[in-house]
Amino acid sequence: MHVVAQLAVSLDGVASGFDVDLARFYALASLWQEEVTLVGADTILAQESDVLAAPRRGPRAEGPLLAVVDSRARVHSWNALRDLGYWSDVLALYADQTPPRPPDATTRELTTGYDQVDLAEVLTVLGRRGVRTVRVDSSGALLRACLELDLIDELALLVHPVLVGSGERWFDTRQLNLHHVGTEVFKDGVLWMRYCVAI
Repeated sequence: MHVVAQLAVSLDGVASGFDVDLARFYALASLWQEEVTLVGADTILAQESDVLAAPRRGPRAEGPLLAVVDSRARVHSWNALRDLGYWSDVLALYADQTPPRPPDATTRELTTGYDQVDLAEVLTVLGRRGVRTVRVDSSGALLRACLELDLIDELALLVHPVLVGSGERWFDTRQLNLHHVGTEVFKDGVLWMRYCVAI
């Protein structure tokens, strides 16, 4: 299995507080043709009002599976996410101590870990199901957890020519052993830098 993460960052390593060309971001992300998009509940909840208001085009049969790490069962917009037209289906990733779901819930579930979702086990289970490529769509806690657990194989940084000046850095890069595999420069000064993550 190949696990890749792409994120937009400023020159000073902050992943928020500046404008990102989302069309370019996701066009580049699509190059991996992932079978599973792995996101955290915080990412989904931050966009929940937009998700609920978006047109329902229905599942995209050839799209990836959307797997959401939701240890506290905070996500409730599963049907809307499934019907956005980006993903083939949704998968809720829960832990043993995740609060009970409604008895009539129809969302597919995978339960791993005790208090928190066991991310390594999630990837193992997905690999057993034939998944070859997973894209982590996060610049926050989920990405940091995956990096700390040595679960990321490739990292792509869309580096924007801005200095945010404040905000949480996406990761303490001193802890990463990165091997540069390519850089593309766009006309607006944005760099797309790709690295293999060595363990």
